[in-house]
Amino acid sequence: FLLSDLFGVSTSTVSSIFTTWMFYLFAIFKDTIVWPSRECIKKHMPPSFKKSFPRTRCIIDCTEIFIQRPRDPSNQAKTYSSYKSHNTYKFLIAITPTGAISFVSDVWGGNTSDRYITQNSGFLDMISPGDEIMADRGFTIRDLLTERHAHLNIPPFTRKCHWGKGKRLNASEIRKTRHIANLRIHVERAIQRMKKFKLLSQVIPWRMKSVVSCAT
Repeated sequence: FLLSDLFGVSTSTVSSIFTTWMFYLFAIFKDTIVWPSRECIKKHMPPSFKKSFPRTRCIIDCTEIFIQRPRDPSNQAKTYSSYKSHNTYKFLIAITPTGAISFVSDVWGGNTSDRYITQNSGFLDMISPGDEIMADRGFTIRDLLTERHAHLNIPPFTRKCHWGKGKRLNASEIRKTRHIANLRIHVERAIQRMKKFKLLSQVIPWRMKSVVSCAT
């Protein structure tokens, strides 16, 4: 409404111009997200990864953007995120061990699982045999990576104690959990940087899915 008033044009005209420029900028900058070669990753591997996870190709995570609630019940169900208790769009992001964004998927409804997005976004096509992928526990994709002779590094799951009550990790698993958590913070920071773009940090109309895909 502000731009409409400033330039004396209708809101539909503002929307059309904004969308056109978003697609134009996407066409220009889409190739700036590059999947680096394994040799490039190895050459610039930070010491924190080199010591314990030297074959890490990338760190992955999914993030969500709040959207307005669709009127159609079917779209409501597809976009409702039980994790966020809100209708959202969701996408997968991968970063290199140095913190550079190396992959961003298309946008999916918030009800879509991390596994489904990973499996259908084209991400797996980027994986080479011997690669190690770091993720959170929610990524149940070990079998998908194994099929490509790659390995998943996630924090260990807790298990039942031998006396049958409670759950715990041993000392080695606790160290691994902390180590992975410290390294995974890089992908969280990358997502935070992306969401400084105002379009991705506020509730947006659900019909703007294609625009959001360009913005990410």
